Amino acid sequence: MQPVRLSKRLILGARILPRPLLTRRPAVCSSQHQRRPLSRSACLHDRGFAFPTEAREPASQDGHLTAQPILESSTAAEPLKIHRQKSGIIREDAIITPSSFITTTSPDTAWHPAYLRDMCRCPRCRDPSSTQKTFQTTDIPENLKARSVEVDEEGDIKITWDNDIPGFGPDHVSSFSKHFLHRHLTQQTLADTRFEPPEPRLWSRTRITRELRTIKYEDYMKEDEALYHALLHLNIHGILLLKDVPESETAVEDITSRMGTLRDTFYGRTWDVKSVPEAKNVAYTQQRLGLHMDLLYMANPPGLQLLHCLKNTCEGGSSLFSDAFYAVSQLHQKHVTILSGAKIGYQYKNAGEYYYHEHPVIERQSYRSNTDPQRRVLKHVNYSPPFQADHIATAFHQSSSFPSLLKSLRKFADRIEDPINLYEYKMQEGECVIFNNRRVLHGRKEFDTTHGERWLKGAYVDTDVFMSRFRVLNEKYELKGVEILENYVDLDAGISPPTGPKEKKPINYGSSFKKKEKKGPIKEVYVDAIA
Repeated sequence: MQPVRLSKRLILGARILPRPLLTRRPAVCSSQHQRRPLSRSACLHDRGFAFPTEAREPASQDGHLTAQPILESSTAAEPLKIHRQKSGIIREDAIITPSSFITTTSPDTAWHPAYLRDMCRCPRCRDPSSTQKTFQTTDIPENLKARSVEVDEEGDIKITWDNDIPGFGPDHVSSFSKHFLHRHLTQQTLADTRFEPPEPRLWSRTRITRELRTIKYEDYMKEDEALYHALLHLNIHGILLLKDVPESETAVEDITSRMGTLRDTFYGRTWDVKSVPEAKNVAYTQQRLGLHMDLLYMANPPGLQLLHCLKNTCEGGSSLFSDAFYAVSQLHQKHVTILSGAKIGYQYKNAGEYYYHEHPVIERQSYRSNTDPQRRVLKHVNYSPPFQADHIATAFHQSSSFPSLLKSLRKFADRIEDPINLYEYKMQEGECVIFNNRRVLHGRKEFDTTHGERWLKGAYVDTDVFMSRFRVLNEKYELKGVEILENYVDLDAGISPPTGPKEKKPINYGSSFKKKEKKGPIKEVYVDAIA
């Protein structure tokens, strides 16, 4: 994988947030958090640029690259020793503890023998066909130790073992590249390897009106790069619009197939959103539907929802969208704490089905960052008033925690329903909207089917399916993703995104100047200088 080369304007744009000073210290691969010098491109991940970069060569104090080490095997009585070869002289360095650890200089880290043994990727340890492990971590003997460690000119290491796993003879060799070891230093470097998505770009009505990405159906279906752009913008904004979708009831299935397997529920593989008599769901009526998320009465609600507009000729029925993550960012911290702690029950009890599950309104997770390991960011928002259970709290809590919960819910509802944050869009026939069901709230205005028809075809996709496809494409188009993120950095800094070359205008020979130019160049006129 080639290193990501970032332009100077992206680097400058990423220096908006102050960062604590990072100091270099010997790292030991343990549960303790590690810090090490970060390259400019690595620092970008802390602002949501989750694209991997190659590991840097370690530098000595004089600024030159350190010589590659030669490692000797150790006896039980003495630790594994490192020798550095420089200018033809072999020098023995001090040994770090514990003595059983294997030390490397690129990265400058000590590794537990069982940790490295467990990561062995040779054909005997990883089945070449299935890529799955052929042994259990618990099979590794407690008295495992390295018999020899060889380092080549590239910094890659080869290890032979004493007291290896039963069945692996003395000829078994574990090989690790320098870049592989760098990627396994911290949670952050591991996240880079998995091509985790960038942080979401929060939006109001004004921003999403300007930045909502529209992609043609044919490009989405046939071009992997267009599909990658679609998935990247779904990660960034949580919403995307496809145009020129065929008028077919199976089109929504074709769209989901580009991401992976669709989510089958008790509503079916796909389902119709239109007004029907004696509806089993409020969505199947023509009345107004408030902002909500789907299937919160399940333990694992679907990550993405797709709605393909087949007919929309009636009056009204505009779709409503609101960024719940942006609404949370506008709340006071005390309300965020309350909504993160209290769980609300959601249920569906109808038509022979009975689903029930409780979710906190706000779900947060630790952010994998070298500079701020304690940082908490949003993972999901769960809010669906139409499908709330018949109780929001027990009678025991109605005078204690319930009043504060109700106040926080009102503050949250005020934010998502604020006209400044509410995006209204009437879908046209041949359009398909895709949005993050764990972030973007959706609803609609009432409509009248007396004159006209409104018919949407819907489907779900799980987050894991979506992310799998995104990671695969990101391996191929990561530099394209960096360019897109660069444009957003420039946009926030007030810099217009780059445009293509301007077309040359045809010469207007009707002007007197162009007539002279057509006949030939204007003659030079010499004027004597005035004394």
